[in-house]
Amino acid sequence: MTPQLELPAPTAPEAARVTLLYHFCRLQLPAVVVAESAFRTHLDRTFRIYAPKAGGPVTWAGYLDGLYALDWLVCVGCLAGQTPAWELLFAARTGRTDCLLVDALRARACRLYPRDEEKQDSAVTEFWSQLIVPEGERGTPVLARYDGQRPLAPWLIRVFQNWHLSKLRAQSGVSALPDDDIAMPIPPVSNADTRWHESFCAAARDWLGAVSESERLILGLRWRYRMSQRDVAHLLGVHEGTISRQTDKLRDKSLEIIGHRLVADGWTGDDLEGFILTEMGGLLVDEPSLSADQLGRMLAARGKKLPV
Repeated sequence: MTPQLELPAPTAPEAARVTLLYHFCRLQLPAVVVAESAFRTHLDRTFRIYAPKAGGPVTWAGYLDGLYALDWLVCVGCLAGQTPAWELLFAARTGRTDCLLVDALRARACRLYPRDEEKQDSAVTEFWSQLIVPEGERGTPVLARYDGQRPLAPWLIRVFQNWHLSKLRAQSGVSALPDDDIAMPIPPVSNADTRWHESFCAAARDWLGAVSESERLILGLRWRYRMSQRDVAHLLGVHEGTISRQTDKLRDKSLEIIGHRLVADGWTGDDLEGFILTEMGGLLVDEPSLSADQLGRMLAARGKKLPV
């Protein structure tokens, strides 16, 4: 059995700093209610997670210097099952304008599992469940591994990516990656693949720029929120057949316009339609004009809002 690492107790100035940090967090996020005793217990727990990875002598002052306090508090609130903390996590941004955490996870899933919508959806859904429930009997929930030394949303994206890369590599007999270390890059593509990806993005964005607002709304609801045609029709107050026809029209038009553009650029490969549909998922999820905020504004202009 591995002996528990002995760590220094906080000095008097460090203990006073912890008290100030507690009250700062209370003022900044009053909806996330954590008793001071629980606050200190969690801080000690995450300090112990941080210490072995520090690569040298550790101090409370050094740990507190690098602590993303509000992200840390959101994590603690989620572990405690507090609804306001989960709402803050769902609304977390990843540093890019209008890019929610869940959108970034879906974009990664699209790249990891191209042309497999079922796997993309299940990958994101399973990850959310494992934030507070471990994968195995002896496992640790994802949020319980967070040490607070990195922004929470980007860290979760790294864990998600490494977890699935580990699964993919294990299937081919390659050793798994550490699940919470710096993210390894998604397997590189060839120069030819990069060229066609860039050509596709340019053509697809030109096509998106020409579609109407109502068509963009349908695309966003279907791709970003994975709503069925029936659910979209019910939300917008139209017949399901109308949504079906508009969806088919959008699909056919995108294949026609983007396909012609790629052929004009010199495409000579097989399965052009398959390539376009594979690339389309990631682009639509990452497209600013289909962001959660933009879709919300389009719905509000119609007197609608997304169901909870």
